[in-house]
Amino acid sequence: MNNVYAILGSGMQGTAAAYDIALFGDAATIWMADVDLQQAERNASRVNRLVGREVCRPKRVDALNVPELREFLKDVDVLVSSVPYWMHPKISPVAVETRTNMVDMGGSTEIALKTLEGAKGAAEAGVAVVPDTGLAPGMVNDIGSYLIEQMDEPEDIRLYCGGLPQNPKPPFNYKLVFNIEGLVVEYSGQADVLRDGKLVKVDTLTELEEIDHPRLGKLEAFVTSGGASTAPFTLHGKVANYQYKTFRYPGHCALMKVFKDFGFWGQEPIETRAGKAVPREVFHALMGPGLSQDGKDLIVVRGVGKGKKNGLPFEKTVDIVDYHDDETGFSAMERMTGFSTSIYAIAIARGVIPPGAHRYETAMSGAHYMNELRKRPFSIEES
Repeated sequence: MNNVYAILGSGMQGTAAAYDIALFGDAATIWMADVDLQQAERNASRVNRLVGREVCRPKRVDALNVPELREFLKDVDVLVSSVPYWMHPKISPVAVETRTNMVDMGGSTEIALKTLEGAKGAAEAGVAVVPDTGLAPGMVNDIGSYLIEQMDEPEDIRLYCGGLPQNPKPPFNYKLVFNIEGLVVEYSGQADVLRDGKLVKVDTLTELEEIDHPRLGKLEAFVTSGGASTAPFTLHGKVANYQYKTFRYPGHCALMKVFKDFGFWGQEPIETRAGKAVPREVFHALMGPGLSQDGKDLIVVRGVGKGKKNGLPFEKTVDIVDYHDDETGFSAMERMTGFSTSIYAIAIARGVIPPGAHRYETAMSGAHYMNELRKRPFSIEES
């Protein structure tokens, strides 16, 4: 045990990543860093208690204070960045400067590309930087890579993921399992997809389909942005169709589309009798608390691959459903995001991922990722 890891942003998913690293990552030390020292102390103690050893150490670090961040990273082998997604491009150049490997949990394709641009000197510095290693983007696309590797001629990859309440409450039948800002980003704009061999953009909250899931019953799936991240660009010319959709309980998409269509997610100030207001900020303020329902969550993931193998038609489906874990207290979203990111951090520490700034779908094989995922307490079904 001689690897020094650091978690920057010691909140929900960051704490789950620290727990998984403590179990699987040969960690000598895991620094739990946060601008809120009390949060870092609380979650470092929590992980230490769960794993039965004093491996986590808390520290106050302001991720946007470059000298402070530089000093913090100089003795860290692998950094897990779980701060708000827009901060990642500000951190990657510092990580390269201090020769610190880095992974992050993603959130936006544009931000991932900026993170990689900031880390363009990684190979020369002898470190690896991999953005977007969480759940979606992240795990779902590694399942996509795994499916592609099963075929001689991959033709169609369809990926789905959704964080849902175990006991949905109307009208939205949804429990916010991450930041409201991130949810609106997913529901806004357009998604990058491969269709008939061409890169195209598709509007979010469209192409609704109903899926009868064997364990969860009827679900709906629709286009959201960011879930495929850079994969469609990387796979252009290698697979004809590649698309990601989000799972929700039926009826959710139609309700959210009302907010999109009527300008509630606009970012330009509008005049009201009370003064100027930014519609999106008002939506965040009102709907964030409203969607943060009590109760336990679940995550549902599906990957479907079609193509040819040995000259014959081939189709394979990978299904995962995970639930809030009462024993550790981690939600399904925390487990599947944090553990997935941990797999990448540990792979870098063990030399599986070479130095360089990598798009996550090129950093490791789908088979390696799935082998690591099977070591975790997830129910994975293949058919």
